[in-house]
Amino acid sequence: MRNFTSVSDVENISKLVQSALELKANPYKYKHLGENKTIGLIFLNPSLRTRLSTQKAALNLGMTVMVMNMDKEGWALETQDGAIMNHTTVEHIKDAAAVMGQYCDIIGVRSFPKLVDREEDYSEDFFNKFIKYCGVPVISLESATLHPCQSLADLISITETKKTAKPKVVLTWAPHIKPLPQAVANSFAEWMCKADVDFWVANPEGYNLDTKYISNAKVVHNQEDALKNADYIYVKNWSSYEQYGKILTTDPSWMLTLERLKTTNQAKVMHCLPVRRNVELSDEILDSEHALVQQQAGNRLWAAQAVIKSILETI
Repeated sequence: MRNFTSVSDVENISKLVQSALELKANPYKYKHLGENKTIGLIFLNPSLRTRLSTQKAALNLGMTVMVMNMDKEGWALETQDGAIMNHTTVEHIKDAAAVMGQYCDIIGVRSFPKLVDREEDYSEDFFNKFIKYCGVPVISLESATLHPCQSLADLISITETKKTAKPKVVLTWAPHIKPLPQAVANSFAEWMCKADVDFWVANPEGYNLDTKYISNAKVVHNQEDALKNADYIYVKNWSSYEQYGKILTTDPSWMLTLERLKTTNQAKVMHCLPVRRNVELSDEILDSEHALVQQQAGNRLWAAQAVIKSILETI
């Protein structure tokens, strides 16, 4: 694996999951792989789990880690080719990325969408140019459209807790006070569509995801219909893809409750965190035995370590 930006970069998903579980059992087994190698973690947006888990994963593999918060410590980057840079941008991405590639053996990048222009965000122009100009392997720490490290951790969590060979997994929209990207939902959907699960998506009208990410999913607009006999419920807000970046409803009835879990198979409830308690998910669920969120967060470490290991084995 050269880069890790989506599930499409993974040759064998099951093998990558098993690698993560092996690392969870023996974190320092492959520490020699990263000796005398450096990973640069570049953040253009805030992070807690992604930053700490990826940093710890690299250290477990013997790497030196450099972290830079570009939004606070770096120059404003220009991405447009041929731009006359006489406004707010100070450095072009082709220059910045090329320099970073000289300092690092692997680079992880996190950059959110603007949620203004769908075509611009979904082109992944920033990530594609960074990969083009840096010259070293790149790991997506979340992009405008996808969050593959989170989705790998989600699949690891399902794999190690499932009680049936092919569990029913439901991704359900939840209300939020501000417009959020579709990245986590897109990414979870495309991973679940390639996993051995019965995958459903429940969302209000106007919140359908891009069809390329939900190829074989069952999409419904009634949450209760989707929850019947569910084994896992992934709760996540996203803004409208159809009316791009818009909030079309904040209907509180879409917030999952313990009462609604009665029709499930004692479903485990998942969320990528951070979560706005009692808006997206209630305290009664998050503090119950149904919640899988902390296990998911813990598995972010092993997901990141499996990805970095796979790349180190190729360079």
